[in-house]
Amino acid sequence: MDKNTAAQVFLRVILGVTFFIHGIAKFQGGIGNTAGYFDSLGIPGFLAYIVAGIELIGGLAVILGLGTRFVSVLFALILLGAIVTAKLPAGFLGNGQTAGYELDLALLAMSVYLACANRTVLSLDHFFNKKGGVTL
Repeated sequence: MDKNTAAQVFLRVILGVTFFIHGIAKFQGGIGNTAGYFDSLGIPGFLAYIVAGIELIGGLAVILGLGTRFVSVLFALILLGAIVTAKLPAGFLGNGQTAGYELDLALLAMSVYLACANRTVLSLDHFFNKKGGVTL
């Protein structure tokens, strides 16, 4: 395995773990609370369930390298939404009371990269495609 492949797998796993943990946190903290927060931002509360599900299931899928391109696009959309609706007013580093959008921007860059990158040999996408399966 070359160093570019290793770096891509590292990015994929870190991105997946990050989203997976955020998804777990939304459910453990009470998904109703997250839905209320979405409502307070002017976003329909039911979207909290969708976002948390994508983070949880999508995070696990990305860790495994399953549907990485597709899930990374979903992650990018979630991050753009978070930046525009919740983080942008606080600024890049935050305002002392809430976090800024620097982490979201870094995760967005990782998501865009993985959405555009070729699959690696260390992914379920590669395994299934090799067997003649469907590519996501």
